[in-house]
Amino acid sequence: MIAALVLAALVQQSTPPDTGAGRPCTLVIDSIGGTYRQTVPTPGDTNRYAGGGVLAHCEGAGSVLSADSVAMSARERRVNLVGHVRIRDTTLALDANFASYFLRDERLEAHNNVVAVNRRSGSVLRGPNLTYYRAAKGLRDTVEMYATQRPTVEYRQAGDSGEPYIIVGDRLRFKGDDRVWAGGRVTVDRSDFASRSDSMMLDETRGVGVLVGQPRVEGKSGKTYTLVGTRIELGLAQREVRVVKALGRGKATGDDWSLTADTIHLRVDARKLQQAFAWGDSSRPYAVSSLHTIRADSLAIDTPGEVLTESRAFGQALSTAKRDSASPAADIDWIAGDSLTARFVQEKDSTGREHSRLQQIHARGSARALTHHFDDRDTTAAPAINYSRGQQIAVALNGAKVDRVVVAGRADGVHLEPRPVAPPDTTKPPPAAKPKP
Repeated sequence: MIAALVLAALVQQSTPPDTGAGRPCTLVIDSIGGTYRQTVPTPGDTNRYAGGGVLAHCEGAGSVLSADSVAMSARERRVNLVGHVRIRDTTLALDANFASYFLRDERLEAHNNVVAVNRRSGSVLRGPNLTYYRAAKGLRDTVEMYATQRPTVEYRQAGDSGEPYIIVGDRLRFKGDDRVWAGGRVTVDRSDFASRSDSMMLDETRGVGVLVGQPRVEGKSGKTYTLVGTRIELGLAQREVRVVKALGRGKATGDDWSLTADTIHLRVDARKLQQAFAWGDSSRPYAVSSLHTIRADSLAIDTPGEVLTESRAFGQALSTAKRDSASPAADIDWIAGDSLTARFVQEKDSTGREHSRLQQIHARGSARALTHHFDDRDTTAAPAINYSRGQQIAVALNGAKVDRVVVAGRADGVHLEPRPVAPPDTTKPPPAAKPKP
């Protein structure tokens, strides 16, 4: 029998590559390094056992297998591979300590130190087990894989696509090269991105991802940000995150700002935050930084290259500002209108750290503004207070101080100067001089 098997291997022509149609595997043993035996439990059924190192392949397909020993059950159409298992398909390279191959439904179950490499994308799965459904004509047209017990995946677009996403979950499922489902304490990490959720779905064919179950996303390239919500959706292009959306109870937080709203959309390019949008009914957008706040029905914030340049607020918009963190509540300026446009410039603080400073804010439609004007010559003097109304109001700042207020369209208001210091009372006699000793 061994001679016959060896002869069959010798006359076998070179194995043609898999055409992609997924031929069912007809197993052919190429060589046996040790013992071989067979049994016939029932007529017509022959079970075969080989050890000492076995090489085999799927006839007419680009699949090769090797293991320390192989046991083939004819009735079950099952092949058990034990010890140093290596399987190389046209789409998969798999290593494990034990594997069972079910020829009837082209299913492979691997256990113990499993390492599976997607040979097209370069993605790598490592874990205690893997169930692999091979593409086969008449059974399925797409490869599927399942793994449990918290496997780890290096998820790539192609073998040379650079840094992968590291995905970990209690359960993972793959369909083809571009669809992934994960459940149970799911984490996704890369140098510029991290997410946490109870479950996750990625679909590269549609360019979308979904995180549910206390989802949290963190941007880590350059200036960091975090985003949480009831549900988070990702917009993907070439496996790069382009859009991050929080749907329901959204909250985005940066180094020195936070934004809350029902819905928050963050646009990312070159792995950096470029733009933010927020809106909602039950929770109106509310942006807060160390010195400013904005509240409105909707907000749009431009941060090209993670540099804040402009924010726009629409619908019952209100913005507040103060000179510094120690400013009393009585000195807080505010401006309101149907819409607000705020423009910022970059400057360095005393430590050399760059930050955005408000340069101008413009209110349109039923505009109102309350501003405080301080005397540069007398820093101890109380400020003048100005309240203005009009169709449009533009407030320009010089540093942290209001420089000028321009009102247009049915303008009116009131300007209050601080009470001057009372002059000395000349009607009282001067105090008597003290006698000298």
